[in-house]
Amino acid sequence: MAKSTTQSIEPLIADLANGWLKAYKLDYKLEQESLNTEIDTALNEYFSKSGGKGGNRPDAKILLQDKSLNFYPILIEYKGYKDKLVKLDANGQVENRTAKNEPILKNINAYAVNGAVHYANALLHYTSYTDIISIGMTGYKDENGNIQHSIGVYYVSKSNFGIGQKVDEYTDFSFLKKENFDAFIEKVKNLQLSQDEIDKLKEKREREIDASLVRLNNDIYQNEKGLGENDRVYLVAASIIATIGVPGKVAPLEKTDLKSSVEEGNTDGDIIVRKIKAFLNEKKLPREKKELIIRTLQNTLTTENINKVENGESQLKRVFTKIVDDLGIYYKIGLSTDFTGKLFNEMYSWLGFTQDKLNDVVLTPSYVANLLVKLARVNKDSYVWDFATGSAGLLVAAMNEMLIDAKNKINSPEQLAIKSAEIKANQLLGLEILPSVYMLAILNMILMGDGSSNILNKDSLRDFKGNYGFGNTDKKFPADAFVLNPPYSAPGNGMIFVEKALSMMEKGYAAIIIQNSAGSGKAITYNRNILKHSTLLASIKMPLDLFVGKSSVQTNIYVFRIGEAHQNDDVVKFIDFSNDGYARSDRRKSSCNLKDADRAKERYKELVDLVRFGKTKLNIFTEKEYYEGTIDIENGADWNQTAPIDTKPTLDDFKKTINDYLAWEVSNLLKGQNGEEDRLGK
Repeated sequence: MAKSTTQSIEPLIADLANGWLKAYKLDYKLEQESLNTEIDTALNEYFSKSGGKGGNRPDAKILLQDKSLNFYPILIEYKGYKDKLVKLDANGQVENRTAKNEPILKNINAYAVNGAVHYANALLHYTSYTDIISIGMTGYKDENGNIQHSIGVYYVSKSNFGIGQKVDEYTDFSFLKKENFDAFIEKVKNLQLSQDEIDKLKEKREREIDASLVRLNNDIYQNEKGLGENDRVYLVAASIIATIGVPGKVAPLEKTDLKSSVEEGNTDGDIIVRKIKAFLNEKKLPREKKELIIRTLQNTLTTENINKVENGESQLKRVFTKIVDDLGIYYKIGLSTDFTGKLFNEMYSWLGFTQDKLNDVVLTPSYVANLLVKLARVNKDSYVWDFATGSAGLLVAAMNEMLIDAKNKINSPEQLAIKSAEIKANQLLGLEILPSVYMLAILNMILMGDGSSNILNKDSLRDFKGNYGFGNTDKKFPADAFVLNPPYSAPGNGMIFVEKALSMMEKGYAAIIIQNSAGSGKAITYNRNILKHSTLLASIKMPLDLFVGKSSVQTNIYVFRIGEAHQNDDVVKFIDFSNDGYARSDRRKSSCNLKDADRAKERYKELVDLVRFGKTKLNIFTEKEYYEGTIDIENGADWNQTAPIDTKPTLDDFKKTINDYLAWEVSNLLKGQNGEEDRLGK
């Protein structure tokens, strides 16, 4: 018996929808027509619905402008079957990618909305457009031969990480009419993601970043010879800065702008340097910082080997292309994550450091950075500094916490914008002595919205006097929150940084993660001095595998209240956080080496509450993991205590012992009887 197949009515759906567009007098373009060069190029560069390169052709496309003169690309995809409008995942999001960050081509191909969102991501990846409308439409003929259609309208943007949000239910395209479009855009602007949705989307995108960074670094490491680890870091930094652009001021550098010319002053390296200069000029960075960035990057970008042309292409253009193709979408959608921290850890994972050196360059995981920020009680009015800032991951976490707090507490959009600018410009300060890592910190802050104003390339122990680094250099930075993951090879396992920072603060809180031997004998003098002006509030034992694959030291977090000397009777909260709920692995090909195995998010929240409010917040944890005790201010080596074990036997212990003994006696008696019976049987 022949299998019946339903015939697609896509031509009829396209005819119906395009008829509406014509009736609305909209200047729409069909599949083969050009919308503009930037959009056409992006659609050609992005991987296609079948997995190859290019060939992305929406069935219809329009470029519309709202009353604020902002342009919105409208990308439309048609299908001709009843149930092919949209395929969503378990979280209700458009399902275009797997957990391993691989495109689900069957969904992108088969479903109208999924295809339209795929096209929108091409624009996010390769153009300056950050707000795109994706429309899917499909339909079928009912039993009477009438066309029944359905429409899906999704907003795809930086703000929703390119995943897309459903706008509303629509029965035609009249929301695109000139007289209706401004109201439609107002509805789009009012779309809100809950914090839980934002967190889930960030986690998903961060897993994708990890996979992309591994792939990119592996490619460069294996196929691009002659590039040292610093070269790779600088090339990524340079490529990203050159392709960010400044709307209306500096056009993003395109791959086609690099001509692989050997003409003096016009090599690929020269072109990238000029674009970086233009970008930094518009960012109004202090002159000394701008010159340092350019000088550092120029040393790599203008070398002869990297600009040498072979087979019509320089190595620089080839690497630039790989970086933009693999990472473009992630930094263009403005992820509030320690992007360059992930980059840094991935780059350095290929290097053969000694264990001590490795411990010094490992950066703090983002979820631990967020924990430190919360333990230091950071809010919108905090002034946060970090004396060994690395890639600025802790400052990125602090900045995000401050901006979230401001958004929650300030209802005036104008005042919120002023406060956000103040946070980024004046309420963060970081010091990093290693030039290559300093460059990552600058890049990280630029990518996160530019809180780089006071990231200083200085030795915090020798050269820093507590003042702002740029602008108000004669004014003290009024720090009231300190976060730190110090180099453990420094004196006192790094407690020397803590002593200096806290001694320069008048009030506030500090949270540091450090090798735990700092609290049990390796930093006695520093610890004694710290307690003269600060109170130890909590000592938290972290999981041994926290830095799995990068370092294997046991760490503790110490939390302080600053400006008040510790007394011997002050209660210290000792918390065993060895089980933080996460399961970690170090499989290089794994899509996710960090899994929530046992209420990890809830455990981290409870930990913060325990430090702040005490044992009344015990829920998941038990009193075996939470212990309130005291330390001796003259000791300095008693900071890593655990709950005492009660060795006094209870009545239940006695009963259990008697029961075990009687069971053993009965067992022996039975064995004896069985043995006697066996002998008689023989």
